[in-house]
Amino acid sequence: MSKLVVVGTVAFDAVETPFGKTDKILGGAATYIGLSASNFGIDGAIVSVDGGDFPKEYITMLSSKGLDVSGLEIVPHGKTFFWSGKYHNDMNSRDTLVTELNVLADFNPVVPANYKNAEVVMLGNLHPIIQLKVIDQMNNPKLVVLDTMNFWMDNALAELMQVIAKVDVITINDEEARQLTNEYSLVIAAQKIMQMGPKFVVIKKGEHGALLFHKDDIFYAPALPLEEVFDPTGAGDTFAGGFTGYLALTEDYSYENMKNAIIYGSALASYCVEKFGTERMLELTKKDLNVRLQQFKNLTQFDIELT
Repeated sequence: MSKLVVVGTVAFDAVETPFGKTDKILGGAATYIGLSASNFGIDGAIVSVDGGDFPKEYITMLSSKGLDVSGLEIVPHGKTFFWSGKYHNDMNSRDTLVTELNVLADFNPVVPANYKNAEVVMLGNLHPIIQLKVIDQMNNPKLVVLDTMNFWMDNALAELMQVIAKVDVITINDEEARQLTNEYSLVIAAQKIMQMGPKFVVIKKGEHGALLFHKDDIFYAPALPLEEVFDPTGAGDTFAGGFTGYLALTEDYSYENMKNAIIYGSALASYCVEKFGTERMLELTKKDLNVRLQQFKNLTQFDIELT
């Protein structure tokens, strides 16, 4: 089993959707990634920062999921990163209401010594400079996965391009892929992104699934049709956690195995959106995951005779 290092925010969110709203709840990219990856029983560590206002019971919970939290820095007199957003009726778009960087503004990541040899690194959505600092601390990982967003394309493109050149896999949504490459065709966009450095490109299309690109090969995984979506906030990070968690477990970083990783990530993400925040992920069982995986198999499997 490979070690997994997860870098990202462990934070507070406040979310409003057509189904209701929350006060401050547990959120953050590293939180969702870590909880998702923990379903595979891997040896994972979270590298992040929080303020003295972050509840100790949250840290205990992450630890109880088998996640090493020695790389989670606590700034006693600081405040934890906070994000608030409101989703539109279609649940595919949202407005950011509040973003408070707080302790994240001066975050200098430190990878625990016993995880610098980790085989898999998951760079959650953060400033590219922080992501670069983490890469520089690692000892030749076998797989580095990057998640980023259009905000960094708008405000730190030069640094982002440095990170992209150093990673094996990038996961972004369709809008971001088009912005990064100035190409409308996702096939051409993926080819351009691979020329920037990554060997694999994962383009997420929300309720329309995800695409995996490698050289001239393309794999498509649908999203499971759900009756209700309560909160899509952590879906992309949950997907990334399932993707990297499965790869860390299997220690197989081939294109063929990444197809399976995409399905595992999609299955876990489909659970995440069923309740607000991390609530659904905290109660998820192995039996639940297997049920969802079977549903994905039923959705995509068919026999056809070619003449």
